[in-house]
Amino acid sequence: MFFLVWVALAHAQFVSPVKFTHSIKEVSASEAVITFNATISSGWHLYGTQVVKDGPTPTTINIDNISGAKLDGPLKSTTEPIKHYEEMFGADVYFFEKSATFTQKVALTGGKYEIAGYLEYGACNDQNCTPPSTVDFKYSGEVAEKAKPVAKEKEVAQAPVVPVEDVEAEDVKEIVELTDTATTVISETEIEEESSLWSPVIEKLKAFDDGENAHATDNPLWYIFFLGFVGGLVALVTPCVWPIIPMTVSFFLKKGTTKKSSPEEIAAAKKKGRRDAFIYGASIVVIYVTLGLAVTGLFGASALNSLATNAVFNIIFFLMLLLFGASFIGGFELTLPASWTSAVDSKANSTTGLLSIFLMAFTLVLVSFSCTGPIIGFLLVEMVTSTSLVGPTVGMLGFSVALALPFTFFALFPTMLKSAPKSGGWMNVVKVTLGFVELAFSLKFFSVADLAYGWGLLDRETFLSLWIVLFALLGAYLIGWVRFPHDEDEYDDNGNVIVNHKTSVPRFFMALITFAFAIYMIPGLWGAPLKAVSAFAPPMKTQDFNLVESKEVKPMFMDYEEGMKYAAKYGKPVMIDFTGYGCVNCRKMEAAVFTDDEVADIMTNDYVLIQLYVDDRTPLKEPIEVEANGETRKLRTVGDRWSYLQSSKFGATTLPFYVLLDENGSPLAKSYSYDEDVPKFLTWLRSGL
Repeated sequence: MFFLVWVALAHAQFVSPVKFTHSIKEVSASEAVITFNATISSGWHLYGTQVVKDGPTPTTINIDNISGAKLDGPLKSTTEPIKHYEEMFGADVYFFEKSATFTQKVALTGGKYEIAGYLEYGACNDQNCTPPSTVDFKYSGEVAEKAKPVAKEKEVAQAPVVPVEDVEAEDVKEIVELTDTATTVISETEIEEESSLWSPVIEKLKAFDDGENAHATDNPLWYIFFLGFVGGLVALVTPCVWPIIPMTVSFFLKKGTTKKSSPEEIAAAKKKGRRDAFIYGASIVVIYVTLGLAVTGLFGASALNSLATNAVFNIIFFLMLLLFGASFIGGFELTLPASWTSAVDSKANSTTGLLSIFLMAFTLVLVSFSCTGPIIGFLLVEMVTSTSLVGPTVGMLGFSVALALPFTFFALFPTMLKSAPKSGGWMNVVKVTLGFVELAFSLKFFSVADLAYGWGLLDRETFLSLWIVLFALLGAYLIGWVRFPHDEDEYDDNGNVIVNHKTSVPRFFMALITFAFAIYMIPGLWGAPLKAVSAFAPPMKTQDFNLVESKEVKPMFMDYEEGMKYAAKYGKPVMIDFTGYGCVNCRKMEAAVFTDDEVADIMTNDYVLIQLYVDDRTPLKEPIEVEANGETRKLRTVGDRWSYLQSSKFGATTLPFYVLLDENGSPLAKSYSYDEDVPKFLTWLRSGL
């Protein structure tokens, strides 16, 4: 359970999650088969040949030029695709994972043949989608003539590929003219109308990312350390750890002394005891830091990132936190096998020196697992926003330092131990409170899986209802109206159980906060935005009953050049929204972030919003052939054009992708990708102003 950690990527550059190879085989003089083999990166899926209205990009075959042959039937997959109902599209979608094979039968008419075209496909993971991508192919050959040979179609000359970089914007000429049935290869007349607007700014974007705002979606290491440290303090005051502190400190300070020991012997023993207590604390740190290193060493940053975007692991997170929460409120005890503790304890008693102290610390780790295990698991799950490879290690360092600190502190200042809070029922209150928090957070991970699989079980109203009930019950527990199995009864002088016992002042204020929080969430059942919980609750689009009219953000332009001309005329900054009709996460951002009143106001009034759909199927007047990154690419649709703009100018290929520009096309801030954190998006928007 301790390895459940992931990292989040702001966005991927030059992503090629699907690699295709293709070949043709002449089955006979009258038939050939073109085979496309796809290798799909882990965490990504390739959509099948099934067409969904306004849905993701299917895999299709397109012919530019064919002679001496004709297609025989549709493109088919040789393996069964995965079927999944996608709520965003309101229909079933079909996709492949890891690998896929497609075949296209071709009928040969005899003699020489030539086939040229491209395979188009779309791919997504749980966070991003690639724009429609193509794989060009061209085959030629010769088979035996049939008894009645078919007249040979007129061959068409192939036009040369002209790199966009070599074409001057002010001196553009048509390269070659072909017949009406052929593809026309033209220069980037429209794309290069304003050369500065299309010139790459990849390095400038990197400069923003490499500065103080680098990885703004990540938590810095100091925050991870602090989160771990707070978790260690919470674990410290649980019933499994706090009572052990005075016993352990007394053991070290009194070890090796008797009632007949001289003052010198007692002083020497105390000095040695302080040293042993320091080693004991250091051993605790070593054990937990080793755990953090093991997490990273076993899986690495890329594997941990896969867990972040995997719906199955979100279900595992949900079940894990649900189990821990039930344990903390008294449902059952999560303990390690007693044989483990006995074996380590026995080994500690039979050894001496540093090894004995280290084994004592290891015994504490095992004995306290029922209290520290759920906290550690919760912390590791919450550390997922760090893309740092050392994130788990730093988090465990903070946790272990907080846990080890009192053992060393009270050994150095033993008189302070007398004024420390005594063990009692208050420790169980801390444990139960943490149990409620874990139950609440478990719903967040179930929500992610629910949205991914389209179950529709946990819409926004259901989520908020459960949170309202949970925090209201927590308030009732803190005030004393609800009790659990581990809560100790209080007795009067006659031995009778006190039913109406007094509530302490700290518990009263904690109850006040939780009741207020529960009441704050109630308007959310009717559509109130609830910004305090927007990062945890499902998006507003899942709200069935909404009395609040959302503020819809509408783009000013759907064309890049037109929008930039308007921005230059009025001297306004630009926000470009690279999106797609079949992009699920683009819709999530629009529903969860763009509907925020403050976000909508800034995007509408302070920026020229240009929205570019990279899967727009509107054909260009004439196809454009360009060369980029050492590969030839043919732009056939409006979506192809915007996809090329995204990759060539900004060095990105995933969706959604947002960038802020000045009127000359230069970036004003780092780019932004899928992240439903509204305050973070607002900070990014303001950074461009």
